[in-house]
Amino acid sequence: MLAVALSAALFGVAGSAAADTKIGFVNTQRVFRDAPAAVKAQKKLDGEFSKRDQELQAMAKKLQSLQEGLEKNAVTLSENDRRNKEREINDLNRDFQRKQREFREDLNLRQNEEMAAVLERANRAIKAIAEAEKYDLILQDAVWANPRLDITDKVIKALSDDKAAAK
Repeated sequence: MLAVALSAALFGVAGSAAADTKIGFVNTQRVFRDAPAAVKAQKKLDGEFSKRDQELQAMAKKLQSLQEGLEKNAVTLSENDRRNKEREINDLNRDFQRKQREFREDLNLRQNEEMAAVLERANRAIKAIAEAEKYDLILQDAVWANPRLDITDKVIKALSDDKAAAK
């Protein structure tokens, strides 16, 4: 009987505490997609890497053209010319693969740097919102959250208003 009364009291206290707890949720992917600082970072990366991307696309087209030319003229080429074309294609393909790998590595590194800076600003904004609006807990990247707990728009707006985000 005492255990039942104690359990009821504990659940009552826990239920009361849970009812008083203010919880928020932030969709980090949406912040990365929609926040002005994230959009600006993506444009910056596009600008930094567009020339190299175009060079790789041109290189891929050249490689494809050489391969098609070799296949088309394989019967009429001399053995020596065919070997020289194959060597040229292999050298270009090796160079293309190396440059493509370096491009991906550099792009991933820069994306991580830029998104880390955006995440740091978002975390500062979340903390400021939590303190100003007296949240007890704010979660990021939950499997599911009730939309009424979602404060992502507030975070995006805070980042929009943040002068540091504009830089």
